[in-house]
Amino acid sequence: MKILDAAEMREVDRLTTARYRVPGLTLMENAGKSVAEFIQARFPNFTRRHIVVLCGKGNNGGDGFVAARHLRKLGAKPEVRFFGDPREAKDDAAANLKRWKRTSGELQVDSPRKDELKFTSDSIIVDALLGTGTRGGVEGRLREVIAGVNGRESGCAVVSVDIPSGLHADTGEAQGDVVVADYTVTFTAPKPGLLFGPGPRHVGELVVREIGSPRELVEELGKGKLRWSEPQEFAQFARPRKPEGHKGTYGHALIVAGSVGKSGAAVLASWAALRAGAGLVTAATPEPVLPTIAAHAPEIMTEPLVSTLAGTISARCFEANFFGKLVAGKSALGIGPGLTTQPETQEFVRGVMGMRSRVPIILDADGLNAFAGRAGELRDPKDTIAITPHPGEMARLAGCTATEVQSRRVELAIKCAADWNVYVILKGHHSVTATPDGSAWINSTGNPGMGTGGTGDVLTGMLTGLTAQYRDASWPLVLAFGVYLHGLAGDIAYAETGEAPLVASDLIRAIPRAYRRFYAECGRA
Repeated sequence: MKILDAAEMREVDRLTTARYRVPGLTLMENAGKSVAEFIQARFPNFTRRHIVVLCGKGNNGGDGFVAARHLRKLGAKPEVRFFGDPREAKDDAAANLKRWKRTSGELQVDSPRKDELKFTSDSIIVDALLGTGTRGGVEGRLREVIAGVNGRESGCAVVSVDIPSGLHADTGEAQGDVVVADYTVTFTAPKPGLLFGPGPRHVGELVVREIGSPRELVEELGKGKLRWSEPQEFAQFARPRKPEGHKGTYGHALIVAGSVGKSGAAVLASWAALRAGAGLVTAATPEPVLPTIAAHAPEIMTEPLVSTLAGTISARCFEANFFGKLVAGKSALGIGPGLTTQPETQEFVRGVMGMRSRVPIILDADGLNAFAGRAGELRDPKDTIAITPHPGEMARLAGCTATEVQSRRVELAIKCAADWNVYVILKGHHSVTATPDGSAWINSTGNPGMGTGGTGDVLTGMLTGLTAQYRDASWPLVLAFGVYLHGLAGDIAYAETGEAPLVASDLIRAIPRAYRRFYAECGRA
């Protein structure tokens, strides 16, 4: 779905009521209820925890009153704090304030005494103070409250309603003090400020909930080129395979990876390409490494490559057009995992880029390091490759620091995609898939447990397998789908192992279940 700025979101809300006859009260009811349902799902013991709902006088506060009412229905005993004069609440927010008082009889109107507001390690704080219309720095009592929220004890969780209070919805800039949430439940579509600049540091885990605005309205009114990766975005990949399909129908992926001591990278990438659905997979690797890979999975074909004395791929692979013959007939080429930065191997990688007109290329890991300080050589005006850097690799390519990369992830990915005429997949929290025309997908799946060796190799394999399989689809959409599916598999593996124990092979084993969940989300049985 499209990512909407604050003005576009207001227009979606307005037209949902004017054109589709969905009252604003219904939208607010759905929004608040979705927050309560999120808390119920995320915190199994929520009815026994101290829930504090902090409400402002605007519509964000109205959402908070609805959330509190539904939490009460679910068995919790939320404490509701209102900041301001209740007479200043307007329209739908005022209606829900009155409804809360009728159903509970309890409304604590905050006074400026700092010692009144207390949170414990058992608290769940619902932040419904300020919404997307906030302009300028937060002052006075609200500033004190936000500081208190951010100074909470370990174990105390914060759920922000729509946007962390104080955050600019369009830029992600802090407007004075800003709530640092553990979770943000936003409505209808993400806002740029949740994803840009320092915004993600305040958002925590971002959850998007539909509250009644039609999807076609979001597509109609969104003028930007940024999209949020969610199942319906990739529904075409949920179609069943045709009965007459065979291994040739689903492409032949070539994985060029590995070296002595780094054979696992080639195993992970080629195994992932198979699991992603490629009809055939060949792993091309230095000859001394080949037996290790061949022993791992009988379904993977192998091809020995001439080796350097260090056990890496030699540039002599181009002699007598050996490598050119190997590429012939392949549907996609993934190159880079475990290659090392040995100079002759780096020369080989740069030579392979000359074959981009013959086969789609996904360049990763040490393949990217072959272009550190010379990223301009990636550019070809006619043919586009895909690159998959993590922040450190991106910094080496772009000539900046990893901190700078992280501070402007979306903007930098889009700029580099245009400058180098490549598809950039900038890995990390909310991985970005950017295209040379300025379009980008922001990924919605994945978790911190995936920050372990080998998960990037798995992504390269999955992208190569999917590229081979979906040759007639839009390649950028295939890449964005691969990033989404990779993160979804990681989330499934995380649910079983937890963060710290998760390893890359757990993710590959979860790919079949990731497909099943994706199919179910798209309505395929």
